[in-house]
Amino acid sequence: MNNEASPKNNPSRRDFVKNSSLIAGGLMAAPLLSSANFFSGSEATIKIALVGCGGRGTGAAMQALLSKQKVKLVAMADAFRDRLDECFNTLNADDISEYSSTVKNLKDMIDVPEERKFTGFDGYQKAIALADVVLLTTPPGFRPIHFEEAIKQNKHVFMEKPVATDPAGIQRVLAAAAIAKQKKLNVVVGLQRHYQNSYRELFKRKDLIGDITSAQAWWNNDGVWVRPRQANQTEMEYQMRNWYYFNWLCGDHINEQHIHNIDVINWFKNGYPVKAQGMGGRQVRKGKDHGEIFDHHYVEFTYADGSILNSQCRHIPGTMSRVDELLVGTKGKILCGAGSIVDLKGKSLYKFDSSKENNPYQTEHEELFAAIAKGEYKFADAENGAKSTMTSILGRLATYSGQIIEWDKAINSGLDIHPKVYAWDATPPIVPNSDGYYPVAVPGVSKYF
Repeated sequence: MNNEASPKNNPSRRDFVKNSSLIAGGLMAAPLLSSANFFSGSEATIKIALVGCGGRGTGAAMQALLSKQKVKLVAMADAFRDRLDECFNTLNADDISEYSSTVKNLKDMIDVPEERKFTGFDGYQKAIALADVVLLTTPPGFRPIHFEEAIKQNKHVFMEKPVATDPAGIQRVLAAAAIAKQKKLNVVVGLQRHYQNSYRELFKRKDLIGDITSAQAWWNNDGVWVRPRQANQTEMEYQMRNWYYFNWLCGDHINEQHIHNIDVINWFKNGYPVKAQGMGGRQVRKGKDHGEIFDHHYVEFTYADGSILNSQCRHIPGTMSRVDELLVGTKGKILCGAGSIVDLKGKSLYKFDSSKENNPYQTEHEELFAAIAKGEYKFADAENGAKSTMTSILGRLATYSGQIIEWDKAINSGLDIHPKVYAWDATPPIVPNSDGYYPVAVPGVSKYF
Protein backbone atom coordinates (compact mmCIF):
# COMPACT_ATOMS: atom_id res chain seq x y z
CA MET A 1 0.00 0.00 0.00
CA ASN A 2 1.36 3.38 -1.00
CA ASN A 3 0.98 5.87 1.82
CA GLU A 4 2.00 8.95 -0.16
CA ALA A 5 -1.63 9.86 -0.73
CA SER A 6 -2.40 9.51 2.95
CA PRO A 7 0.18 11.42 5.04
CA LYS A 8 0.39 10.26 8.62
CA ASN A 9 0.42 13.83 9.81
CA ASN A 10 -2.90 14.54 8.19
CA PRO A 11 -5.27 12.12 9.83
CA SER A 12 -8.60 13.79 9.18
CA ARG A 13 -9.83 11.53 6.42
CA ARG A 14 -8.58 8.42 8.12
CA ASP A 15 -10.38 9.61 11.24
CA PHE A 16 -13.58 10.00 9.29
CA VAL A 17 -13.39 6.45 7.98
CA LYS A 18 -12.25 5.14 11.34
CA ASN A 19 -15.01 7.00 13.14
CA SER A 20 -17.50 5.50 10.75
CA SER A 21 -16.48 2.07 11.91
CA LEU A 22 -16.61 3.05 15.55
CA ILE A 23 -20.02 4.57 15.07
CA ALA A 24 -21.40 1.18 14.02
CA GLY A 25 -20.56 -0.26 17.38
CA GLY A 26 -21.78 2.79 19.30
CA LEU A 27 -24.88 3.46 17.29
CA MET A 28 -27.39 2.77 20.01
CA ALA A 29 -25.64 5.17 22.35
CA ALA A 30 -25.16 7.86 19.71
CA PRO A 31 -27.81 7.46 17.01
CA LEU A 32 -27.08 10.72 15.22
CA LEU A 33 -23.80 12.54 14.82
CA SER A 34 -23.56 16.07 13.51
CA SER A 35 -21.07 16.97 10.80
CA ALA A 36 -18.90 18.49 13.56
CA ASN A 37 -17.92 14.95 14.53
CA PHE A 38 -16.41 14.36 11.12
CA PHE A 39 -13.53 15.58 9.05
CA SER A 40 -13.85 19.12 7.73
CA GLY A 41 -11.55 21.32 5.73
CA SER A 42 -8.50 19.07 5.58
CA GLU A 43 -6.08 19.08 2.64
CA ALA A 44 -5.93 15.28 2.68
CA THR A 45 -6.33 13.47 -0.61
CA ILE A 46 -9.36 11.23 -1.09
CA LYS A 47 -8.09 7.90 -2.40
CA ILE A 48 -10.21 6.11 -5.01
CA ALA A 49 -10.28 2.48 -6.16
CA LEU A 50 -11.99 1.52 -9.40
CA VAL A 51 -13.53 -1.97 -9.50
CA GLY A 52 -14.72 -2.66 -13.05
CA CYS A 53 -12.71 -1.04 -15.87
CA GLY A 54 -15.10 -1.20 -18.81
CA GLY A 55 -16.65 1.79 -20.53
CA ARG A 56 -18.85 2.82 -17.62
CA GLY A 57 -16.03 2.31 -15.15
CA THR A 58 -13.73 4.50 -17.23
CA GLY A 59 -16.40 7.20 -17.35
CA ALA A 60 -17.10 6.99 -13.62
CA ALA A 61 -13.39 7.22 -12.78
CA MET A 62 -13.00 10.27 -14.99
CA GLN A 63 -16.03 11.94 -13.41
CA ALA A 64 -14.71 11.21 -9.92
CA LEU A 65 -11.33 12.73 -10.81
CA LEU A 66 -13.09 15.81 -12.21
CA SER A 67 -15.16 16.27 -9.06
CA LYS A 68 -13.32 19.45 -7.94
CA GLN A 69 -12.08 17.75 -4.77
CA LYS A 70 -8.54 16.65 -4.02
CA VAL A 71 -8.76 13.05 -5.21
CA LYS A 72 -6.40 10.42 -6.55
CA LEU A 73 -7.01 7.09 -8.27
CA VAL A 74 -4.75 4.65 -6.41
CA ALA A 75 -5.98 1.16 -7.36
CA MET A 76 -7.78 -0.60 -10.21
CA ALA A 77 -9.35 -4.04 -10.52
CA ASP A 78 -11.00 -5.93 -13.35
CA ALA A 79 -11.51 -9.56 -14.28
CA PHE A 80 -9.52 -8.95 -17.49
CA ARG A 81 -6.08 -7.36 -17.78
CA ASP A 82 -6.73 -5.97 -21.26
CA ARG A 83 -9.79 -4.09 -20.01
CA LEU A 84 -7.82 -2.67 -17.13
CA ASP A 85 -5.01 -1.54 -19.44
CA GLU A 86 -7.43 0.08 -21.89
CA CYS A 87 -9.08 2.01 -19.06
CA PHE A 88 -5.73 3.04 -17.56
CA ASN A 89 -4.49 4.33 -20.91
CA THR A 90 -7.70 6.29 -21.55
CA LEU A 91 -7.53 7.96 -18.15
CA ASN A 92 -3.87 8.85 -18.79
CA ALA A 93 -4.56 10.49 -22.16
CA ASP A 94 -2.62 13.68 -22.90
CA ASP A 95 -5.77 15.61 -23.70
CA ILE A 96 -9.22 15.09 -22.15
CA SER A 97 -10.72 18.34 -23.45
CA GLU A 98 -13.57 16.25 -24.81
CA TYR A 99 -14.67 15.72 -21.22
CA SER A 100 -13.49 18.89 -19.47
CA SER A 101 -12.95 22.51 -20.49
CA THR A 102 -10.84 23.24 -17.41
CA VAL A 103 -8.54 20.23 -17.01
CA LYS A 104 -6.11 19.26 -19.78
CA ASN A 105 -5.34 15.83 -18.42
CA LEU A 106 -5.72 13.73 -15.28
CA LYS A 107 -2.20 12.35 -14.99
CA ASP A 108 -1.43 14.10 -11.69
CA MET A 109 -4.52 12.45 -10.19
CA ILE A 110 -3.59 8.91 -11.17
CA ASP A 111 -1.12 6.87 -9.14
CA VAL A 112 -1.67 3.22 -10.02
CA PRO A 113 1.63 1.35 -10.33
CA GLU A 114 1.71 -2.32 -11.34
CA GLU A 115 1.45 -3.55 -7.77
CA ARG A 116 -1.93 -1.82 -7.43
CA LYS A 117 -3.46 -3.25 -10.60
CA PHE A 118 -5.49 -6.36 -9.76
CA THR A 119 -7.11 -8.89 -12.10
CA GLY A 120 -9.23 -12.01 -11.78
CA PHE A 121 -12.34 -12.69 -9.74
CA ASP A 122 -10.87 -11.70 -6.36
CA GLY A 123 -8.89 -8.59 -7.31
CA TYR A 124 -11.64 -6.33 -5.94
CA GLN A 125 -10.80 -7.20 -2.35
CA LYS A 126 -7.23 -5.94 -2.69
CA ALA A 127 -8.23 -2.78 -4.55
CA ILE A 128 -10.96 -1.87 -2.05
CA ALA A 129 -8.53 -2.14 0.84
CA LEU A 130 -6.38 0.69 -0.58
CA ALA A 131 -9.07 3.34 -0.94
CA ASP A 132 -11.35 5.74 0.91
CA VAL A 133 -13.98 5.65 -1.84
CA VAL A 134 -14.75 2.72 -4.13
CA LEU A 135 -16.29 2.93 -7.59
CA LEU A 136 -18.18 -0.32 -8.33
CA THR A 137 -18.80 -0.57 -12.08
CA THR A 138 -18.53 -4.24 -13.03
CA PRO A 139 -21.43 -6.09 -14.65
CA PRO A 140 -24.25 -5.87 -12.08
CA GLY A 141 -24.23 -9.53 -11.15
CA PHE A 142 -21.14 -8.88 -9.02
CA ARG A 143 -22.52 -5.77 -7.31
CA PRO A 144 -23.89 -7.49 -4.15
CA ILE A 145 -20.55 -9.21 -3.47
CA HIS A 146 -18.49 -6.09 -4.10
CA PHE A 147 -20.84 -3.77 -2.19
CA GLU A 148 -20.80 -6.08 0.83
CA GLU A 149 -17.01 -6.06 0.81
CA ALA A 150 -16.77 -2.28 0.47
CA ILE A 151 -19.09 -1.71 3.42
CA LYS A 152 -17.29 -4.39 5.42
CA GLN A 153 -14.06 -2.46 4.82
CA ASN A 154 -15.73 0.87 5.82
CA LYS A 155 -15.54 2.53 2.41
CA HIS A 156 -17.74 5.18 0.87
CA VAL A 157 -19.25 3.91 -2.38
CA PHE A 158 -20.35 4.99 -5.80
CA MET A 159 -21.96 2.01 -7.54
CA GLU A 160 -23.59 1.77 -10.90
CA LYS A 161 -27.11 0.56 -11.42
CA PRO A 162 -28.61 -2.00 -11.39
CA VAL A 163 -27.29 -3.35 -8.12
CA ALA A 164 -28.19 -7.05 -8.54
CA THR A 165 -29.67 -9.56 -10.98
CA ASP A 166 -31.76 -11.79 -8.70
CA PRO A 167 -33.78 -11.59 -5.45
CA ALA A 168 -30.99 -13.19 -3.41
CA GLY A 169 -28.64 -10.44 -4.55
CA ILE A 170 -31.22 -7.79 -3.67
CA GLN A 171 -31.40 -9.09 -0.12
CA ARG A 172 -27.60 -8.93 0.19
CA VAL A 173 -27.55 -5.33 -1.00
CA LEU A 174 -30.37 -4.35 1.37
CA ALA A 175 -28.52 -5.91 4.30
CA ALA A 176 -25.27 -4.13 3.39
CA ALA A 177 -27.19 -0.87 2.86
CA ALA A 178 -28.52 -1.05 6.41
CA ILE A 179 -24.98 -1.50 7.74
CA ALA A 180 -23.76 1.41 5.57
CA LYS A 181 -26.40 3.61 7.21
CA GLN A 182 -25.30 2.52 10.66
CA LYS A 183 -21.70 3.31 9.80
CA LYS A 184 -22.71 6.58 8.07
CA LEU A 185 -20.91 5.64 4.88
CA ASN A 186 -22.05 7.67 1.89
CA VAL A 187 -23.48 5.57 -0.94
CA VAL A 188 -24.50 6.98 -4.31
CA VAL A 189 -26.11 4.75 -6.96
CA GLY A 190 -25.83 5.69 -10.63
CA LEU A 191 -29.53 6.31 -11.16
CA GLN A 192 -28.45 9.69 -12.38
CA ARG A 193 -31.88 11.20 -13.03
CA HIS A 194 -31.98 11.85 -9.26
CA TYR A 195 -29.04 14.23 -9.89
CA GLN A 196 -30.38 15.83 -13.09
CA ASN A 197 -31.69 19.39 -12.77
CA SER A 198 -34.79 18.93 -14.92
CA TYR A 199 -35.95 15.86 -13.01
CA ARG A 200 -35.26 17.51 -9.67
CA GLU A 201 -37.33 20.55 -10.65
CA LEU A 202 -40.19 18.36 -11.91
CA PHE A 203 -40.12 16.35 -8.70
CA LYS A 204 -40.42 19.53 -6.61
CA ARG A 205 -43.61 20.37 -8.51
CA LYS A 206 -45.15 16.90 -8.81
CA ASP A 207 -48.10 17.90 -6.61
CA LEU A 208 -49.31 20.16 -9.44
CA ILE A 209 -50.78 17.05 -11.09
CA GLY A 210 -52.59 15.82 -7.96
CA ASP A 211 -52.58 12.13 -7.13
CA ILE A 212 -50.63 10.03 -9.64
CA THR A 213 -53.08 7.50 -11.12
CA SER A 214 -51.01 5.99 -13.93
CA ALA A 215 -47.64 6.20 -15.64
CA GLN A 216 -45.78 5.09 -18.74
CA ALA A 217 -42.09 4.38 -19.18
CA TRP A 218 -40.09 3.61 -22.32
CA TRP A 219 -36.59 2.37 -23.18
CA ASN A 220 -36.91 1.51 -26.84
CA ASN A 221 -33.92 1.61 -29.18
CA ASP A 222 -31.66 -0.52 -31.35
CA GLY A 223 -29.82 -2.43 -28.63
CA VAL A 224 -26.17 -2.92 -27.74
CA TRP A 225 -22.94 -4.60 -28.75
CA VAL A 226 -22.26 -8.29 -29.36
CA ARG A 227 -18.85 -9.86 -28.69
CA PRO A 228 -18.53 -13.06 -30.71
CA ARG A 229 -16.98 -16.16 -29.19
CA GLN A 230 -13.21 -16.44 -29.65
CA ALA A 231 -11.11 -19.55 -30.03
CA ASN A 232 -9.79 -21.11 -26.82
CA GLN A 233 -12.21 -19.21 -24.56
CA THR A 234 -13.69 -21.16 -21.68
CA GLU A 235 -17.45 -20.90 -21.35
CA MET A 236 -16.97 -18.69 -18.29
CA GLU A 237 -14.70 -16.26 -20.17
CA TYR A 238 -17.08 -16.12 -23.11
CA GLN A 239 -20.00 -15.23 -20.85
CA MET A 240 -17.94 -12.67 -18.92
CA ARG A 241 -16.91 -10.97 -22.20
CA ASN A 242 -20.47 -11.11 -23.56
CA TRP A 243 -22.04 -10.36 -20.19
CA TYR A 244 -25.02 -8.35 -21.44
CA TYR A 245 -26.71 -11.51 -22.73
CA PHE A 246 -26.64 -13.62 -19.54
CA ASN A 247 -29.02 -13.01 -16.69
CA TRP A 248 -26.67 -13.93 -13.85
CA LEU A 249 -24.40 -11.10 -15.03
CA CYS A 250 -26.83 -8.57 -16.52
CA GLY A 251 -30.41 -9.38 -15.56
CA ASP A 252 -31.70 -8.68 -19.11
CA HIS A 253 -32.06 -5.20 -20.59
CA ILE A 254 -35.21 -4.53 -18.58
CA ASN A 255 -32.83 -4.55 -15.62
CA GLU A 256 -29.65 -3.12 -17.11
CA GLN A 257 -31.15 -0.09 -18.89
CA HIS A 258 -34.92 0.19 -18.40
CA ILE A 259 -34.34 0.46 -14.65
CA HIS A 260 -33.71 4.18 -15.21
CA ASN A 261 -37.29 4.80 -16.35
CA ILE A 262 -38.85 2.42 -13.84
CA ASP A 263 -36.91 4.10 -11.04
CA VAL A 264 -38.26 7.53 -12.02
CA ILE A 265 -41.83 6.29 -11.62
CA ASN A 266 -41.01 4.69 -8.24
CA TRP A 267 -39.36 7.96 -7.17
CA PHE A 268 -42.34 10.13 -8.08
CA LYS A 269 -44.78 7.55 -6.65
CA ASN A 270 -42.70 7.34 -3.46
CA GLY A 271 -43.17 3.58 -3.48
CA TYR A 272 -42.67 0.30 -5.29
CA PRO A 273 -45.12 -2.00 -7.10
CA VAL A 274 -46.84 -4.81 -5.24
CA LYS A 275 -47.17 -7.03 -8.32
CA ALA A 276 -46.45 -7.27 -12.04
CA GLN A 277 -47.63 -9.13 -15.11
CA GLY A 278 -46.46 -8.83 -18.66
CA MET A 279 -45.35 -10.30 -21.95
CA GLY A 280 -42.14 -10.45 -23.95
CA GLY A 281 -39.91 -12.57 -26.13
CA ARG A 282 -37.21 -12.70 -28.82
CA GLN A 283 -38.15 -11.60 -32.32
CA VAL A 284 -34.85 -10.42 -33.81
CA ARG A 285 -32.05 -10.94 -31.33
CA LYS A 286 -32.13 -14.72 -31.11
CA GLY A 287 -28.80 -16.03 -32.45
CA LYS A 288 -26.09 -18.04 -30.76
CA ASP A 289 -24.41 -14.75 -29.77
CA HIS A 290 -27.50 -13.49 -27.96
CA GLY A 291 -27.42 -15.68 -24.89
CA GLU A 292 -30.72 -16.05 -23.07
CA ILE A 293 -32.27 -12.56 -22.82
CA PHE A 294 -35.42 -11.26 -24.52
CA ASP A 295 -35.36 -8.38 -27.00
CA HIS A 296 -38.70 -6.91 -25.83
CA HIS A 297 -40.75 -6.69 -22.64
CA TYR A 298 -44.10 -5.09 -21.82
CA VAL A 299 -45.09 -5.02 -18.14
CA GLU A 300 -48.02 -3.75 -16.08
CA PHE A 301 -46.72 -2.87 -12.63
CA THR A 302 -49.45 -2.34 -10.00
CA TYR A 303 -48.79 -0.12 -6.96
CA ALA A 304 -50.45 -0.44 -3.56
CA ASP A 305 -52.94 2.34 -4.35
CA GLY A 306 -54.07 0.54 -7.52
CA SER A 307 -52.27 2.85 -9.93
CA ILE A 308 -50.56 1.24 -12.93
CA LEU A 309 -47.20 1.72 -14.59
CA ASN A 310 -47.24 0.58 -18.22
CA SER A 311 -43.61 -0.20 -18.94
CA GLN A 312 -42.03 -1.16 -22.24
CA CYS A 313 -38.48 -1.76 -23.38
CA ARG A 314 -37.32 -3.02 -26.76
CA HIS A 315 -34.00 -3.66 -28.49
CA ILE A 316 -35.00 -4.03 -32.14
CA PRO A 317 -33.35 -1.95 -34.90
CA GLY A 318 -35.68 -0.06 -37.21
CA THR A 319 -38.44 0.41 -34.65
CA MET A 320 -39.64 3.51 -32.77
CA SER A 321 -36.94 4.87 -30.51
CA ARG A 322 -37.95 6.51 -27.21
CA VAL A 323 -36.40 6.72 -23.74
CA ASP A 324 -38.79 8.67 -21.52
CA GLU A 325 -41.34 8.72 -18.71
CA LEU A 326 -44.90 10.10 -18.38
CA LEU A 327 -46.88 10.45 -15.15
CA VAL A 328 -50.64 11.11 -15.19
CA GLY A 329 -52.42 12.59 -12.17
CA THR A 330 -55.89 13.72 -11.18
CA LYS A 331 -55.03 17.32 -12.18
CA GLY A 332 -52.45 16.99 -14.94
CA LYS A 333 -49.44 15.27 -16.46
CA ILE A 334 -45.67 15.34 -16.06
CA LEU A 335 -43.76 14.82 -19.33
CA CYS A 336 -40.27 14.06 -18.10
CA GLY A 337 -38.41 14.08 -21.38
CA ALA A 338 -39.90 17.44 -22.30
CA GLY A 339 -39.30 18.81 -18.80
CA SER A 340 -42.86 20.07 -18.61
CA ILE A 341 -46.04 19.84 -16.58
CA VAL A 342 -49.49 20.43 -18.09
CA ASP A 343 -53.04 20.32 -16.79
CA LEU A 344 -55.59 17.83 -18.11
CA LYS A 345 -56.52 20.20 -20.94
CA GLY A 346 -52.91 20.62 -22.02
CA LYS A 347 -52.33 24.07 -20.49
CA SER A 348 -48.72 24.56 -19.40
CA LEU A 349 -48.22 24.63 -15.63
CA TYR A 350 -44.40 24.51 -15.69
CA LYS A 351 -41.62 24.31 -18.26
CA PHE A 352 -38.00 23.60 -17.31
CA ASP A 353 -35.45 26.01 -18.76
CA SER A 354 -33.27 23.63 -20.78
CA SER A 355 -30.35 26.07 -20.62
CA LYS A 356 -30.06 25.13 -16.93
CA GLU A 357 -29.69 21.41 -17.61
CA ASN A 358 -26.59 19.74 -16.17
CA ASN A 359 -24.53 16.63 -16.76
CA PRO A 360 -26.03 14.37 -14.07
CA TYR A 361 -23.21 11.83 -14.39
CA GLN A 362 -20.79 14.55 -13.29
CA THR A 363 -23.11 16.03 -10.67
CA GLU A 364 -23.55 12.76 -8.80
CA HIS A 365 -19.78 12.54 -8.33
CA GLU A 366 -19.37 16.21 -7.45
CA GLU A 367 -22.00 15.99 -4.73
CA LEU A 368 -20.68 12.69 -3.36
CA PHE A 369 -17.06 13.80 -3.15
CA ALA A 370 -17.98 17.25 -1.79
CA ALA A 371 -19.82 15.57 1.07
CA ILE A 372 -16.92 13.24 1.81
CA ALA A 373 -14.41 16.10 1.68
CA LYS A 374 -16.47 17.99 4.26
CA GLY A 375 -16.90 14.94 6.45
CA GLU A 376 -20.65 14.92 5.87
CA TYR A 377 -23.00 11.98 5.70
CA LYS A 378 -25.55 12.88 3.00
CA PHE A 379 -26.17 9.95 0.66
CA ALA A 380 -27.91 6.64 1.28
CA ASP A 381 -29.02 5.61 -2.20
CA ALA A 382 -28.47 1.87 -1.83
CA GLU A 383 -31.92 0.92 -0.48
CA ASN A 384 -33.74 2.70 -3.30
CA GLY A 385 -31.22 1.33 -5.79
CA ALA A 386 -31.96 -2.18 -4.56
CA LYS A 387 -35.74 -1.76 -4.63
CA SER A 388 -35.80 -0.18 -8.09
CA THR A 389 -33.55 -3.04 -9.25
CA MET A 390 -36.03 -5.45 -7.66
CA THR A 391 -38.82 -3.76 -9.62
CA SER A 392 -36.97 -4.49 -12.86
CA ILE A 393 -36.35 -8.10 -11.80
CA LEU A 394 -40.06 -8.41 -10.95
CA GLY A 395 -40.84 -7.34 -14.51
CA ARG A 396 -38.41 -9.88 -15.95
CA LEU A 397 -39.91 -12.73 -13.94
CA ALA A 398 -43.37 -11.66 -15.12
CA THR A 399 -42.48 -11.57 -18.81
CA TYR A 400 -40.44 -14.77 -18.68
CA SER A 401 -43.20 -16.72 -16.93
CA GLY A 402 -46.35 -15.02 -18.19
CA GLN A 403 -47.60 -15.19 -14.61
CA ILE A 404 -48.62 -12.54 -12.07
CA ILE A 405 -45.56 -12.06 -9.87
CA GLU A 406 -46.09 -10.58 -6.40
CA TRP A 407 -43.37 -8.40 -4.88
CA ASP A 408 -43.32 -9.99 -1.42
CA LYS A 409 -43.17 -13.52 -2.79
CA ALA A 410 -40.42 -12.67 -5.27
CA ILE A 411 -38.13 -10.65 -3.01
CA ASN A 412 -38.36 -13.28 -0.27
CA SER A 413 -38.02 -16.23 -2.66
CA GLY A 414 -34.28 -16.70 -2.23
CA LEU A 415 -34.03 -17.11 -6.02
CA ASP A 416 -30.30 -17.19 -6.79
CA ILE A 417 -29.12 -17.54 -10.41
CA HIS A 418 -25.39 -17.22 -9.77
CA PRO A 419 -22.57 -19.74 -10.16
CA LYS A 420 -21.48 -21.71 -7.13
CA VAL A 421 -17.84 -21.04 -8.04
CA TYR A 422 -16.23 -18.03 -9.73
CA ALA A 423 -13.29 -19.32 -11.75
CA TRP A 424 -12.30 -19.33 -15.41
CA ASP A 425 -12.69 -23.11 -15.63
CA ALA A 426 -15.93 -23.21 -13.60
CA THR A 427 -19.27 -24.01 -15.22
CA PRO A 428 -21.64 -21.02 -15.48
CA PRO A 429 -25.26 -21.51 -14.37
CA ILE A 430 -26.42 -21.70 -17.99
CA VAL A 431 -24.64 -23.43 -20.88
CA PRO A 432 -25.43 -23.87 -24.60
CA ASN A 433 -26.83 -27.04 -26.13
CA SER A 434 -24.96 -29.13 -28.71
CA ASP A 435 -26.00 -26.67 -31.45
CA GLY A 436 -24.61 -23.67 -29.54
CA TYR A 437 -27.93 -22.17 -28.45
CA TYR A 438 -28.81 -21.29 -24.86
CA PRO A 439 -32.11 -22.20 -23.22
CA VAL A 440 -34.57 -19.29 -23.21
CA ALA A 441 -37.56 -18.70 -20.93
CA VAL A 442 -40.95 -19.61 -22.42
CA PRO A 443 -44.04 -17.79 -21.06
CA GLY A 444 -46.58 -20.29 -19.78
CA VAL A 445 -43.89 -22.90 -19.30
CA SER A 446 -41.15 -21.22 -17.26
CA LYS A 447 -42.06 -20.98 -13.57
CA TYR A 448 -40.19 -19.57 -10.58
CA PHE A 449 -42.31 -20.10 -7.47
